Amino acid sequence: MTYQLWTPEHINTTINLPASKSISNRALIIHALSGSNTLPHNLSDCDDTEVIVRALAEMPDTIDIKAAGTAMRFMTAYLAVTPGEHTLTGTERMKERPIGILVEALRYLGADIEYTEEEGFPPLHIRGQRLEGGAITIDGSISSQYISALLMIGPILHNGLEMRLAGEIISRPYIDLTLCTMRDFGAEVDWTGPDTITVAAKPYVSREYFIENDWSAASYWYEMAALHPDEDNEISLNGLTDGSRQGDSTARYLFSLLGVKTTFDEVIPGVATTVHLKRQPMHVPRMEYDFINQPDLAQTFVVTCPLMGVPFHFKGLSTLKIKETDRIEALKKEMRKLGFVIHDIDGKELYWNGERCEPQSHPVINTYNDHRMALAFAPAACVVPFLHISHPEVVTKSYPLFWDDLQQAGFTINEMP
Repeated sequence: MTYQLWTPEHINTTINLPASKSISNRALIIHALSGSNTLPHNLSDCDDTEVIVRALAEMPDTIDIKAAGTAMRFMTAYLAVTPGEHTLTGTERMKERPIGILVEALRYLGADIEYTEEEGFPPLHIRGQRLEGGAITIDGSISSQYISALLMIGPILHNGLEMRLAGEIISRPYIDLTLCTMRDFGAEVDWTGPDTITVAAKPYVSREYFIENDWSAASYWYEMAALHPDEDNEISLNGLTDGSRQGDSTARYLFSLLGVKTTFDEVIPGVATTVHLKRQPMHVPRMEYDFINQPDLAQTFVVTCPLMGVPFHFKGLSTLKIKETDRIEALKKEMRKLGFVIHDIDGKELYWNGERCEPQSHPVINTYNDHRMALAFAPAACVVPFLHISHPEVVTKSYPLFWDDLQQAGFTINEMP
């Protein structure tokens, strides 16, 4: 299935964004470890969160987390400390995504985990048991989800956990988000050095918990505000907080460089409100940024900048090659369809120096089973006529109602065979 998108001449809409997937997935694991019987409120309804909800509720012998990378990492750690015996598996792409570093760390702490197919990759056979815990060193340049998975089980380890992160630490806001969520449930955890996190052996406390909406989802509406030719558009986004702990809340500052102004209805610390977006006529002539702490925003800006005529050089993209697809190669290939030649440096950086190629007249954007490819390229319809998005259903991984929200905003979506 393919969608053909047509943008309205003017956008005046208020969007109820989905709940934060990142917070939902952390809160679910911590909630389960606390022994609470009440699910957190305003949970995300995306695929990644639903597979965790279902797995925790049913706990079958074989748990299929499908394409949810976060679920694979978090559930691996959770099952390792939870009595029972389970096989954890996923899609064929999931079986290609490495998990060896996390498994070896858990084994070091005493976990009983075996690979059932290829060494270093899912599926995993896990026999849960009480682990002693203690001190461990892990590479800080790996996915922060490995680190978060280990941290969240820290409070129930017999000796707690002292984690040293070696080398460069990437996606630090996601680690800090994990620490904040853990503290919300009574954990004693903090940075005790520039590269060390200490988790006390103190059980979680069950409590009511409300999850704010998703700044990652908001970024695609910022993209529309930046790209749409009508400067008088009015886009409002519900359920966001000023000073959010979500790393992708940086989108509001980055898009200010591209001329999108953010205002809040009111600012009460920790309380969600409505954000209003307005485009201004000025933007930076060139954009340089290190996405080491916000890798999920990279696709949004790789698409946005060339369409605005803004050359860019983005660093900190090493984890993009091991996401739902190789996002480095996918971006380069799909942007050529729009007429832009993007270059990479060692699979860790992307830049555009203004180089163009012949664009396709009716471009069909392949999504590679990657929700963020669909989400990041859809706003390009604001400036690219006859834009098509293949396999648009992939957005259910993080933003199930995205296409409905686009239609509410006035976009025309034609389903093509």
